[in-house]
Amino acid sequence: MTSRLTHRQLEYLVAVGEAGHFGAAAKICNVSQPALSTQIQLLEDRLNVKLIDRAPAGAQLTPVGETVVDLARQILSTLKEIENVAHYAGENLGGLIRLGVVATFGPYFLPAVLPRLQSHYPGLELHIQEAPPPDLEQAVLDGSIDCALSRPPSQHLSLCYRGLIEEELLLGIPNTHPLAKQRSIRPEMLKGERMLTLGTAHGMNPKIRAFCASTGAELYEDYEGTSLDMVRLMVSIGMGLFLFPELYIASEFAKEPRVVLRKLEGASVTRPIGLIWRDGSVRGPQYEQLLEECKAALAAIRGA
Repeated sequence: MTSRLTHRQLEYLVAVGEAGHFGAAAKICNVSQPALSTQIQLLEDRLNVKLIDRAPAGAQLTPVGETVVDLARQILSTLKEIENVAHYAGENLGGLIRLGVVATFGPYFLPAVLPRLQSHYPGLELHIQEAPPPDLEQAVLDGSIDCALSRPPSQHLSLCYRGLIEEELLLGIPNTHPLAKQRSIRPEMLKGERMLTLGTAHGMNPKIRAFCASTGAELYEDYEGTSLDMVRLMVSIGMGLFLFPELYIASEFAKEPRVVLRKLEGASVTRPIGLIWRDGSVRGPQYEQLLEECKAALAAIRGA
């Protein structure tokens, strides 16, 4: 009778898929290469499908192998979650959280929430990973990280989303620009004005494009900022206008006299940020509690 697939076989398969070589995967898994090869063969026999194309130079996943590896990562992540829940019994939010953040939000919010988490959950270990929203969504889905502070995910993805903030975006204007003298900015005043943007990976590009479409401002396609600091510099030397997020402003604009900030009259420009995690995760209650801590930290920032 063919044996059942095992946790160890899935680990070995993922390792081969990531390493692209049986020998390297065996070292990662701390087993001999023959032992690893045998378990992969048993897994293929059990599933009655070829998962890996073997060659002297290495090993490559077949198309079905790639799909199985994606599912294996999710299974292994769930098993790890079960171990955490059982071991910590709800204390310290599971003991370890691998948290993803978007670069335009995390650096300006985490300094407020991390001390709170350390105080309330002294046994909690946090691993922080910064990445663009699409990469964070994929990392949560495949179990590379546990949850992420990011934009709302696409509806077709199997992810839970709980809102944290509708972050206000304020228009940054060079202090030498004629609009800087205006206390109130109406949409029609921006017609033809040059708008800067971040690279598409940062996730703010669609919001800025929509802003340009609604006001008649022109997106400067020849330049995409690599960070909010770089775009702020470009605005300060008169290269264009930009929509700066609320928490970035609170963190960084006290030292920026060359850029003035204005709201758009009759409209509030915002972007949603919340916590995402894999739908059906056994650690859902822990992530809900993490979100509550984030909300308390946010309230403290806004009350300061």
